[in-house]
Parts: sequence; structure tokens; C-alpha cells
Amino acid sequence: MNHQKLLDELLTSLMHEDGSDLHLGAGRKPAMRINGELLFIVNQDILTKEDMVGILNVLIGAKRTDKFIEEKEVDFSYSFKGVTHLRGNASFQRGQICIAIRLIPKAKSIEELNLPPILTSFTQKKQGFFLCVGPVGQGKSTTLSTMINMINKERAAHIVTIEDPIEFVYEPEKSIIDQREVGDDTKDFSVALKAIFREDVNVIFIGEMRSPDTISAAVTAAETGHLVFSTLHTNNAAQTIDRIIDSFPPNQQDQIRLQLSSSLIGVFSQRLIPRISGGRIPAYELLINNNAVSNLIREKRTHEISNVIETSSEQGMVDMNRSLVELVQKGEISMESAYQYSINPKALERLL
Repeated sequence: MNHQKLLDELLTSLMHEDGSDLHLGAGRKPAMRINGELLFIVNQDILTKEDMVGILNVLIGAKRTDKFIEEKEVDFSYSFKGVTHLRGNASFQRGQICIAIRLIPKAKSIEELNLPPILTSFTQKKQGFFLCVGPVGQGKSTTLSTMINMINKERAAHIVTIEDPIEFVYEPEKSIIDQREVGDDTKDFSVALKAIFREDVNVIFIGEMRSPDTISAAVTAAETGHLVFSTLHTNNAAQTIDRIIDSFPPNQQDQIRLQLSSSLIGVFSQRLIPRISGGRIPAYELLINNNAVSNLIREKRTHEISNVIETSSEQGMVDMNRSLVELVQKGEISMESAYQYSINPKALERLL
């Protein structure tokens, strides 16, 4: 079996069908996720254990495959035909290898992604902490890559990304861009962040904040003149702030709360909703830090943040339910989808 040829066929099919993910596992047919739906590739044979080892050798090389067999988990990135970038994870289930591969779309404009133009204003800031949040597979990395690329196109800055693995590969335009992959280029996120203070950096992108050390270094960087972007797997702005604070020991929470209240510039939460015409379109919530929000963070009243977002549309803030209602009114999504993706369906009902 030519496993390079098999992988090329599967990835070509994924791109041809405009899919987002490819799922491979021993004992089953390959499957693709298209517009959020998981579909098996019926004209492909069931994959064997030997197929999975062969495909993994193509993706990460024999040496890393041997290490994976020992450690049971591996994250990786892969360049397909030199133009398409993918990220993946290999793991074991019931003693068999399974691989999930995500197609990383090329960076697009804010308009092409149907995102609010106000996001542009955050790319123009010189310092602060901006978070893009939401469940897995909802376009967080795509949104932030677009914002990073806007900076790259518009001003001279030193941009450093710290990722595990690297997803979007940028072509430097007006900026210098250094992309560091955890494991290959640095030991871990927190070590790389500490080094950044000695590297004359303007803009930092952290692929994911996984530990209090990483969060603390990111907030400190934002306080000391850096523009910092990162992601979290949370549902909305209030939950994001609570998650950050709660990740610290009780004796450190007041300090991080104070730092966050002054360094945070915005939290953007997004969901990709099935479009009536096909494909998906984002619905979103946007929190912009102002005096009122800063006071709520300091005073442990984050449960009131949603109310501030709902009543601050004139300042550019966007409530998720209002975003869903707008998409329904434009005929982009169905009423059923709006209710399905709303965090507060009762509040949504009052708006429809």
C-alpha cells in the first residue's frame, strides 16, 4: 500500500468537498466533517492498523511515530503540496491508532469571514490583552490569524507566535513574524513567553493558554507594552474572565483580577452557525473593556458583565442573542439554529 498516495487522495477529497476535518481510524472507513456534519467516505476501504502506522509515518516521520507509540499522544502540523496547511492529533482508542486532521484555511479578510469591522480597531492598539473564545472548531484560530495578518499588512511590528502546533503560516509583509512551535522551537508556552521580554517584540499570539504560568506571563506582557492575542475554550466573556481568575490559587486571585481589569481590551466569543444557503456563518458576542467592565472585574461582579454587553451596543459591544436575531432577520440562519446555539434561549425569545 502506498500510504503517501492514500493520504494525498483523502486530503484532496477533503479540499474538494470544502470539508474542515478528516478522521482516520483502524477498523473503519475514513470520515470528513463538512459544514459541521460528519460523513463517512463510502468509496474508501476500511483502514487497517498497518494503514494507520503508514499514514502517521507520512505525516510526522518514522522517528516521531516511534515516540508516539510509546507516549500514546501527539500533536502535529503538516503541509500538503506546499500550499495547504493542516494540524492534527494522533491518539489511541481501544489499542488502535486514530488520527484527526484539520484543514487550516488561508487567512481571509474580516469581511470575507463575515466578522464585525470593529475587530479592526483592536489590531491598531499598541498594547493590551485580546481573547477569542468559544468551543472547539468554531473559528477562533481563523479569526485571530486574520487579525494578526492585518497587523502584518498594515504596520511595521515584530510579531511572535507561540503555537502547538503552528497552524497558519504567515508571509511577512510590513512586519517581522517569528513563529515558534512548542516542542521544536521552545520547551513550552511559559518558557517562550518569558524569553519574549528580551526579544524586542510588539505583538504576541499565544495559541492557547493552558496553565496559570502562561496566563500570568501573557497578562504581564500586555501590561508592559505588548499587544497580546490568545484563545480559550469558554462560552462567553463573563465565563472567560472567571475561568482565568479561577485557574490561580486563592491567594493569587486578587492580583490577577486587578491585572486583568486594566490589561484586558476585549473578549470575542463566536459560534459557526449552519447557513440556510449552505456553509456556516459566525454569530458572536463582543465585550469591550471600559470603566464599567473594569470595575465589575475588580469588584468580583463578573455575573453582571452580560447586562453591560446588552446595554452597550452604542459603544460597539455585541450581544450573542442580538447577533443571532440579526442573522435570522437577514435570512442567513433558521429560527431553530438560533435557539440551538443561544446560551440564553429565554432572552432570545424576547428579541424574536
